[in-house]
Amino acid sequence: MQYRSFPEPARRARHRRSRGTVAVLLLTAALLAGCSGDSETGAGDAPTREPATPAVSPPVGTTPAGDVYPVPTPLTVLAGDPGSGLLAGLDPSGSTLTVLDPATRPPTGHQVRLPRPARTVTAGTPGEFLAAADGMILRIDGAGRDVTEIPVDGDLHSVRSRPDGTLIAGTADGRILVLGRDGEIRRTVTGLASADAIALTGDTLAVLDRRQTLLTEIEPDYENLGLALRAGTGAANLVEASFDRVIVTDPDSGQLLVFTTDPLVLRQRYPVRSSPYALTYDRGSDTVWVTCTQSNEIVGYDLSTGTPREVGRYPTVRQPNAATVDPDTGDLYIGSATEPGLQRISADQRERGQ
Repeated sequence: MQYRSFPEPARRARHRRSRGTVAVLLLTAALLAGCSGDSETGAGDAPTREPATPAVSPPVGTTPAGDVYPVPTPLTVLAGDPGSGLLAGLDPSGSTLTVLDPATRPPTGHQVRLPRPARTVTAGTPGEFLAAADGMILRIDGAGRDVTEIPVDGDLHSVRSRPDGTLIAGTADGRILVLGRDGEIRRTVTGLASADAIALTGDTLAVLDRRQTLLTEIEPDYENLGLALRAGTGAANLVEASFDRVIVTDPDSGQLLVFTTDPLVLRQRYPVRSSPYALTYDRGSDTVWVTCTQSNEIVGYDLSTGTPREVGRYPTVRQPNAATVDPDTGDLYIGSATEPGLQRISADQRERGQ
């Protein structure tokens, strides 16, 4: 199959380090073979499995790259708000959100106690963060401490906000809910075992079902599930990228999967190994950064030419289960899920080989 080449995006004016190539496996858009793990009855009696989890990291053997700042709690999720420049990190219990201003050194911030434990946090409209909890969406004012509760019928695993304020939420029982800003449900799509993470590519949704290790496309009208493809043997996380791409980590097989949407096609599998888990995408350089929990590393792949090239590999804090990138500066932030530390690897430090 001939691989689709993507245009070269506008890049920040900064030098790149020399890049090593990585092996690339091109695939046809076919369903992958069955998933691992014990099966049970799921949506439509489809075989399901326990969701993939990050590997347990060994003690840190190499000094983490960049700078490590103390934070009040370990961090299992990190999200950046492009509108305000703030970061938000969720603690392992899901009950406390730490909001940080990375413009200060060290980052300053405050903690927000959530009314219910949250499973994940994402950026909402400029200046706010959204958290998915059991029975509600939480709107958190990033600059202040105000939390607005939006009641929702279901145990939420995921939530995203569209530019027009429309909310998309995924539930533990596999429903995708389209809501107005006031929480009124406008549309419900059913059929998955669980709706654990959501990517937005234009007007199209791509929903990750960890129990079926499945990626499903939903067209702009949101009436029904669209094309679906197996996502490795144990898909964990996803992030959208330029040119209608969706990138998925599969820690069980040690691979990075790249799909395009409209229509949904699996384009590439990258042999990352070392249990790739958290993802973040830098639009300014068309680079995806992946944490490897088995080796306490973060690895960057340049996707601009259609053939991925490794552009950086850096030691991290222990158990790097969370990562995000500042879209303006290209600075990387990694959170440790076991120790209260936030790691920053600036774009300048990477260029200098630090």
